[in-house]
Amino acid sequence: MRKILTTLDIAGAALLSACASSTGYAPAGYDSSYGFSERPIEQNRWQVSFSGNSLTDLDTVQTYLLYRAAELTTQQGFDYFVMVDRNVDEDTRFRSTGYGHASPFYYQVYHPRFGWRYYRDPFYDPFYNDFDMREVTRYRAMAEIVMGTGPKPADPKAYAARDVMMNLGPQIQRPEGY
Repeated sequence: MRKILTTLDIAGAALLSACASSTGYAPAGYDSSYGFSERPIEQNRWQVSFSGNSLTDLDTVQTYLLYRAAELTTQQGFDYFVMVDRNVDEDTRFRSTGYGHASPFYYQVYHPRFGWRYYRDPFYDPFYNDFDMREVTRYRAMAEIVMGTGPKPADPKAYAARDVMMNLGPQIQRPEGY
């Protein structure tokens, strides 16, 4: 029996650690709703975005957006792109931890009509109000780009696509299997 529990514990820990990682560079919907996406607006104008999970920092989200814009530019046969519009959305929420299952005075009851109900006894529970709040922030960067061929313009919002890919490429972490 102890051997089975140990094997299950290891499998659960491996599954949990696989889920607890930042968003890798992959299309949204590849293995989650996070990642990059794009859509054409005109022949040489595209909207590009990258969404990160709560473990992906702002710098990584912006780097992946810039890399995707460069990658898309070369895939479409262009040499450079100009970021016409760029913004970042920040979604911050608070999650509670330690409330509910942590107390030995916590119990659950199944009712055929209402399903499972969870209860705590506040009169006998010394941990009744014992919980922590954790801040969870997710970032999503979006940009509208215009692609062009030939030498890069002198505009500070213009990027040479191949140079961006060469310089940012070592920072890109792709998920396993992509």
